[in-house]
Amino acid sequence: MIKLKCIAVDDEPLALDIIEDYVSKVPFLELVTRTENAIEALQLVQAGGIDLVFLDIQMPELTGIQFLKIANAKAHFILTTAYSEYALESYDLNVSDYLLKPIAFDRFYKAVEKVHAKAAHVSPVQVIQSPHLPAVKPPAASTPVQDFIFVKTEHKIQRIALEDILYIEGLKDYISIYTKAERVITLQNMKRMEETLPANHFIRVHKSYIISLDKIESIERSRISICGKVIPIGDTYRDEFFRRIENKNI
Repeated sequence: MIKLKCIAVDDEPLALDIIEDYVSKVPFLELVTRTENAIEALQLVQAGGIDLVFLDIQMPELTGIQFLKIANAKAHFILTTAYSEYALESYDLNVSDYLLKPIAFDRFYKAVEKVHAKAAHVSPVQVIQSPHLPAVKPPAASTPVQDFIFVKTEHKIQRIALEDILYIEGLKDYISIYTKAERVITLQNMKRMEETLPANHFIRVHKSYIISLDKIESIERSRISICGKVIPIGDTYRDEFFRRIENKNI
């Protein structure tokens, strides 16, 4: 049985409790996380590995409609709301279903069963194969390359190209993303940012720093130089960092 990894996004804790309870009753669903933070959820979806998102439409930081447009269909979406007037716009964005609060379990199950059926469906590939030749496997579908992230700043949601990021510095309650042109400050934690960024280009080298491997100018003892900034290598991260460096032949 295919199991769908899902997240629930809603600014009402009670609504999240209901979704979590319903998910626990369905064998083919696995709740990865529940969150009231739409930006956190968006970064999880962008990072990949999420199959289904239960998404509230009316949220303070980022509406469900805005979320859908930014996420660009990287998962299946089931919208949840108390207001039916949003249904038409949401279906234009190709959502899987629309659940009106208060959500009954039988209606919830019908919606997730539809998504599961789509995920489980595999179109057969018909190949005429000679008995004298080895079997040829059809090419695997290519996965879109993530080349940007969205972060919430004080007044807006900002898109940042990954190739522009030099390094990221974690402070007490926020992080600073240093690019070629600017410093972007966002309320975020280092662990979540580390999980969001592609591991083949970025690495955490200190509890307070994540760097772009491609932007390293020099390494001297336990210090990295990037665009004039000297970044320390923490003892916890040293071995993995130098292993990655050796593999890149820098």
